[in-house]
Amino acid sequence: MRIIDFHTHVYPEKIAQKATDNVCHFYDIKGGILGTADMLIKEGQKVGVDKYVILPVALKPENVRHLNEATLFETKKHKEFIGFGTVHAAQNNIMEEIEYIESAELRGIKMHPDFQHFPIDDNRLFEMYDYLQDKMPVILHTGDPRYTYSHPEKLKKVLDNFPHLTVIAAHMGGWMVFSEALEILGKTNCYVDISSSRMFMEGEAIYKYINGYGADRILFGSDFPIWSPADEFNALMKLNISDEALEKIAHKNAERILKI
Repeated sequence: MRIIDFHTHVYPEKIAQKATDNVCHFYDIKGGILGTADMLIKEGQKVGVDKYVILPVALKPENVRHLNEATLFETKKHKEFIGFGTVHAAQNNIMEEIEYIESAELRGIKMHPDFQHFPIDDNRLFEMYDYLQDKMPVILHTGDPRYTYSHPEKLKKVLDNFPHLTVIAAHMGGWMVFSEALEILGKTNCYVDISSSRMFMEGEAIYKYINGYGADRILFGSDFPIWSPADEFNALMKLNISDEALEKIAHKNAERILKI
């Protein structure tokens, strides 16, 4: 079976341990894996991952271009990588950055509202959302009970205003607000990924969300380096879902979004 990991992060070797530790600390998660490109590939090879979507996040506007160039470098170095670009609502040249991202053949946009301190429905992003309709997907960290920046209700506003925008709401639509996210986003047209989700659910609750969103809208994602792609895919394989649903989650939905 082909496997596309739609949610991964990699860092330069000299800062990989610190970056991994910082992310784990932010979410009060113990462990993590050294977040280098080579380690990602090594972990994914354990289960035969074919492609990894690499997602940068610029914490400051002045870091946007550097991170996009670094992601482009990694995608050229590693044939397994599919790079997304990042933007920041506070930068004064968002559309110029989108032009660069397109010209560099990066395949989508990644934003993390809680890290970047702006809401999903920030009107500074509306021109970008409108432009990206029917062109390029956007993946957003969604959900965190400590903040309102990434609340699913804010994403619903964007989806209502830009119905042709392809959006992936990470972490089953809303990290740690899973039920609320399903209630808000369940009947929209957004996708969700399963990264950093199952381990925060009790018992067989994950079936509620798989059935609620439907297999046509769910993407496999590991959230490396917090978790291992091998561990996460093995956990997916153990779920009592049909082979057809598994194929969609593992690669078919990602192929449709990425047009591959």
